[in-house]
Amino acid sequence: MTDLTLDRYAAEIIAQTEQLTASVKGADLAAPVPTCAGWSLGDLLRHVGGAHRWAEEIVRTRATGPVPDDRVNDVSGDDRADAAALGAWLTEGAALFAGALREAGPHARVWTVAPGGTPVFWARRMTVESVVHRADAVGAVDGTYALDHDVALDALAEWLGFLELPQVYESVEAMRALLGPGRTIHFHVTDAAPGAEGDWRIDLTGEAPAVRRSTAADRTPEEAAATARGSAAALLLLMYRRDSLLEDKAEIVGDRELFDEWREGVSAWLRR
Repeated sequence: MTDLTLDRYAAEIIAQTEQLTASVKGADLAAPVPTCAGWSLGDLLRHVGGAHRWAEEIVRTRATGPVPDDRVNDVSGDDRADAAALGAWLTEGAALFAGALREAGPHARVWTVAPGGTPVFWARRMTVESVVHRADAVGAVDGTYALDHDVALDALAEWLGFLELPQVYESVEAMRALLGPGRTIHFHVTDAAPGAEGDWRIDLTGEAPAVRRSTAADRTPEEAAATARGSAAALLLLMYRRDSLLEDKAEIVGDRELFDEWREGVSAWLRR
């Protein structure tokens, strides 16, 4: 279940890509991206465009199994090339993907890398991909980053929803190493509307991680060993290790060592 509709995701992918290309207009494609070690700005843009086109192929063809993702991982290219042409390629890819999503609809069956099995999974995943990498691009050009609350909240929900999946951990042993008595983490979204589901509790005291989403009134920060609190955008970038890009940073209360250990342990899928 997601917070946004398929059509909203499609529109957001186009909007995020337009904001991305606008933010790097006239920039040096060879400029380093501080939050993506070893990547140039050109590498980043090629990755985003490649991801959109990879997901577009999956949805358009109603793929029933894995589709080669070379275009996602091979970011090589000439950073002396025309930046405007690369931007146009990005914009075109986002539009093609949005069109494929709308044509397929939310209930078509397609292969997904995690539970889901419909175009909604890819719509959400690529929205988050676009949101996070726009932050990378903004950081590379010393720009200012802002994100609508509902998009940030949904992206945070996606991250926390992954936590019960074994494949996000390095190994079963690595997952179990995070478990133990008293190990609980609370996420409190400070800009959630009253009564909205803007809080999560991560329970590491059982045989596997368990996540429960709730309203702020259901849980208080004192009940958890560690609490992360801040705006939805701040918490999202905290989890993706892009928190340096926002002035409005999230706050960690309680056992910071536990929080850092846990965040490192659940970030293995980002390092692959």
